[in-house]
Amino acid sequence: MNRHGVTLTRVSLGIVYLWFGALKFFPGTSPAESLAVDTITRVTGGNVPENLALIGLAAWEVLIGVGLLSGRFLRITLLLLWLQMAGALLPLVFFPDETFARFPLVPTLEGQYIIKNLVIISAAIVVGASVRRNDAKTQ
Repeated sequence: MNRHGVTLTRVSLGIVYLWFGALKFFPGTSPAESLAVDTITRVTGGNVPENLALIGLAAWEVLIGVGLLSGRFLRITLLLLWLQMAGALLPLVFFPDETFARFPLVPTLEGQYIIKNLVIISAAIVVGASVRRNDAKTQ
């Protein structure tokens, strides 16, 4: 586990990001599509057209996935991941009626989908810690 755990975590995260991001390139295939677009619309004050917001998010997530899968440019990849995660958690604040059946203890399916991102954040911290460890080994 010690030898392969971080690599498996990084690759698993990469698969999830690549897969979920790619779904957003095909309207109607991502269950998070409308909530993601609504959040981007709120954050940008409606200045980004919905189709561009969805394509931009799809490209962003696919880029994170490719970065994680390749293991290259991990610092930049993880920065993109942190920024994406910050946005992914916003619907809990912006749209509590959609993300909670009874605030704050009973999330809807959408809310559960968002809350599971805590696991992704934790996994990304593990991957990030390995970047620093690997940098120290090469010095």
